[in-house]
Amino acid sequence: MKIRFACPPSAVAAAGLVGGFLVAQKTGRREVGGALFAAAGIWCARDWYRSSGAAAAAGLGALYVAAMGGSHPLAKKIGTWPSVLAVTATTAGASELVTRLGRRHPADAA
Repeated sequence: MKIRFACPPSAVAAAGLVGGFLVAQKTGRREVGGALFAAAGIWCARDWYRSSGAAAAAGLGALYVAAMGGSHPLAKKIGTWPSVLAVTATTAGASELVTRLGRRHPADAA
């Protein structure tokens, strides 16, 4: 019997981006924040693949990584927290849109 949690990948992606930044900022250890970011990304990729297929997982995974990288130069223009929140909103919104539109039939997701 498989146990599935009812947590949408958009929420996990948001937690990975915001939480990873917050942990890195509070601890002063970027690698700890990066580990949280990576763990959330792996969880999301697996769920995106199961629910929407390989193309969706690859696209959303690329967006997730680009959000992390893009937040750094954006922060120089609009500030740190506004940047983190902007890339998080974009990533979470895209995740919701793609997973809702690309939802596989339960029999196909096995």
